[in-house]
Amino acid sequence: MSEEKEEASFSILTIYDDPEERGSVPESPGISSQHEHHTQSQLDEACGPLQQLPGSLAQCGPVFQEVSCVSPQQWVPQALDRSELQVPWFSKVESEEAEPGPSSPPGLGFAQLCSSPPPSEEVRSLLRAIVRLRNCVRGQGRLSPLWVKAGQSYDPLLATQPPVPDEAVVRQRTPRGSWKVGKLRHGKKVYAVAVSGSTHHVYTCGHGYIRVWNESALHAWDQAPQAQLNLQDHQNCVLTCKLFPDEQRLITGGLSQTLTLWDLAPTPRIRAQLASTGPMCYSLAISSNAQICLACFKGFVEIWDLQNQILIRKHEVPIYGSRCVDITGNKFWTGGEDTSLYSWDLRSYQRLQQHDLQHEILSITHDPSEEWLLVGLRMSDIIILHTHRKEKFKAVLHKYIHHHNLKFASCGSYFVTTQDESIHCLAAPSLQRLFQAEESTDILCCDVSSDNQYLVTGSKNSATVYQLLY
Repeated sequence: MSEEKEEASFSILTIYDDPEERGSVPESPGISSQHEHHTQSQLDEACGPLQQLPGSLAQCGPVFQEVSCVSPQQWVPQALDRSELQVPWFSKVESEEAEPGPSSPPGLGFAQLCSSPPPSEEVRSLLRAIVRLRNCVRGQGRLSPLWVKAGQSYDPLLATQPPVPDEAVVRQRTPRGSWKVGKLRHGKKVYAVAVSGSTHHVYTCGHGYIRVWNESALHAWDQAPQAQLNLQDHQNCVLTCKLFPDEQRLITGGLSQTLTLWDLAPTPRIRAQLASTGPMCYSLAISSNAQICLACFKGFVEIWDLQNQILIRKHEVPIYGSRCVDITGNKFWTGGEDTSLYSWDLRSYQRLQQHDLQHEILSITHDPSEEWLLVGLRMSDIIILHTHRKEKFKAVLHKYIHHHNLKFASCGSYFVTTQDESIHCLAAPSLQRLFQAEESTDILCCDVSSDNQYLVTGSKNSATVYQLLY
């Protein structure tokens, strides 16, 4: 069995509220000097030693003189908010070195603020050369930012080129706040919730039934559900649910020896019931192509072919490492009470890695590109882990909690973490706190609509609806 056990060494990240706070966070000792040495050696190997630029910028000809008068608005499309174009998690140190101030746009280190016409083609050529040199330092193909969708190419020149048509740049907004707009009276504890971005229907799950709410109910405080889907055994309880990527189907699991597949349109109905081998399903995960479903039970994970509705494999995992499951590409991940995060190969079913996280794992989720994994711990810390490279970060909060849920927005620019009664919305990858909210009881589950308009949380006997404000 091929296995690699990872030591618990993390780079520490800080969650901050004000953009100015980020610039005052002390850098981890040794990181900056090591990074400079590594960068210089990479540059010497790949591009040859750098030559000193002669004289001042003013003496280097009209091109440099013109560059010195480029305004920040011309360097960065639409003078972007810091949250709209961010560097990846692992480039935190590089971004801090590249930026002279905590809120300065790129290029402000040697560009003087002044009003000028758009830069000439000579300036653009110079900028391209600078970007090529920077890429040579960093290594080709090494950067793949969170905001670039899988399969799309990333042109670093977009970060420095003057304004281009909107359709040529992928920009994702981050919410600036939330507004509590409604309450869905489920009647019992809401253990799982799903919200559709296409229809704005919400599905609240718990003991005995699932309730379906239309969009008008989201903006009300005591409206009846559109429908109630009764479970065949009223003693059953849905503990976990997942919407399919097309939002036309839902799969549920819980205190039942079956996984239930629901058709949601035109009206919700049972499509199939998959006979599982465990008494309680704790967690579900669906592959991005909706072909594979993973169901997590105590001590094993069931791997289902959703198209043919057949069980592919019952895969044994550590008995106390099977509370949570997630899938990214050809890997899946499990974790639980034994404090270890395990990664497994979906093709060979071998254990690939084991990360000792030192605290109980309560939730696992991934970003839309499936490049980064978020892990929520009992001590409220959030582990940020690259799915292929040996890069690990930790956002430290140091608060013992009972419930920790994580949900990445489909746009990839932010994620939501709920910790007992608290809701935190954090920008990705900067970890700036976009907004925070408190509820009166513990939050058991949460979901964000795929159109990034609604956040829904489930708790004691109802679900709370928040509209995200941009």
